[in-house]
Amino acid sequence: MAAACSTGHSDSMPHDTVHTALGPVRGVRRPTGCAFLGIPYARPPVGELRFAAPVPPAPWTEVRDCTAYGPTAQLHPVAEVTTIPEPSIAGTDYLNLNVFTPDPSPNAKLPVLVWIHGGGFVGGSPASPWYDGVAFNRDGVVLVSLGYRLGLEGFLHVDGAPDNRAVLDWIAGLTWVRDNIAAFGGDPAKVTVAGQSAGGGAVWALMAAPPARSLFRAGICQSGVVAQPNDHAVAAAGAAVFTRRTGVPATVAALRDLSRQQLYELQHKVPKPGVATTDPAVLQLAPFADGVLIPESTAQLLNSGNSADKPLLLGYTRHEFNMVAAKTTDATAPAALARLRIDADTEKGYRAAYPGYTAGQLVGQIVSDRAIRGPSYELAEDHARRGRPTWLYEFARMSTASGGYHGLAAHCLDLPFAFDLLAARGVTDVEGGNPPQALAAEMHAAWVAFVRDGDPGPRWPRYTPATRQVMIWNDASYVAADPFAAQRPLWIR
Repeated sequence: MAAACSTGHSDSMPHDTVHTALGPVRGVRRPTGCAFLGIPYARPPVGELRFAAPVPPAPWTEVRDCTAYGPTAQLHPVAEVTTIPEPSIAGTDYLNLNVFTPDPSPNAKLPVLVWIHGGGFVGGSPASPWYDGVAFNRDGVVLVSLGYRLGLEGFLHVDGAPDNRAVLDWIAGLTWVRDNIAAFGGDPAKVTVAGQSAGGGAVWALMAAPPARSLFRAGICQSGVVAQPNDHAVAAAGAAVFTRRTGVPATVAALRDLSRQQLYELQHKVPKPGVATTDPAVLQLAPFADGVLIPESTAQLLNSGNSADKPLLLGYTRHEFNMVAAKTTDATAPAALARLRIDADTEKGYRAAYPGYTAGQLVGQIVSDRAIRGPSYELAEDHARRGRPTWLYEFARMSTASGGYHGLAAHCLDLPFAFDLLAARGVTDVEGGNPPQALAAEMHAAWVAFVRDGDPGPRWPRYTPATRQVMIWNDASYVAADPFAAQRPLWIR
């Protein structure tokens, strides 16, 4: 069994030691602070713990060397090439987290950002260079990134196991933050939880889970898959589909002793994110309303208002998944629209909302709107109309890189700007050469202000039903009044 942090260390670089509630950990000092990598927040989910709720680690007395990223739940990337570099690191102790702090002192009381990575709930890695906390540390914020169970292990409805195991992992990670972050210079009363794509969906799921609400004070949801939590029927149907396609019962007894590679291969029998379906917003392996941890689905929450009453900053890119329909032509568009169950009136509405779009652009925009943009907008409208602090943005800066991202403000392309990491590995490959540092500085400053103050600052007004003001991030950013009036009839149920 691999350990997230091993004892012993190299003397080739300066180190700092912090004493957690479970034992001492050694991190590595950097120009903007100190990084503590691969700290376990739960025991490895193996053996009897394979499909169990997370269990706190056993305490230790020797200093654990936490100067390198720990194992990841991801065995293999979702695709051969992903927008975000997503390292896979072998080992079973992947319920670990990383702490980047400007000042590992119990008296610092700095605001904390807890980052939950994306990857469609079946992939992704907390060890990505795009999630490094160096810029947040420079600006006085502690950043924590955490790993969690993915795919079947995290989300499949399994008889004999607690539901939403990955959600339980997120809560266990946040509980660790509550109990330990002060030792790293953070203030447990000033925790903001954030994520992108599936990570943004995680933020919304945590706002829907009453046991999580005391563990953070605000949320940031970037291009979040907020159509989830699914209702219970979707989860039950997913388990039935899994059993029908694999011949393996969705039970603890049938699954617990399989290897991770075997589970990964079985997982491919379940519909994967990114595959065109009748509803691009639905992911089979995702948080769902289990009636206990998450009482209600997203559809129910938008009626009841039973989500957390917390400040929420959320938004999306202009062309999230438009590239998936790049080869669509006038001749093939009708079949594509039929697969998406777009009727004539709805198609007419989209054509009016996006005048001048080619067939490929229109189909791609419909996929983007139904998967991310529409559900996020509906969530912003609901949160704001209940008087809850809400800030909405659209990231419109288009890539100048050659290839599939050229001319698009696509999924994930806002991340290096929010993290102010334009020099990170892989950024210029998808953003193009010389991405604007001024935009990164401005966008990152808004994120820092929100984490610090619960408000991104005076230049970005709250989204309210009266004004519907939206921040448009671009080479020259600006605030627009009700820029989605044409889409609203299509997006609001």
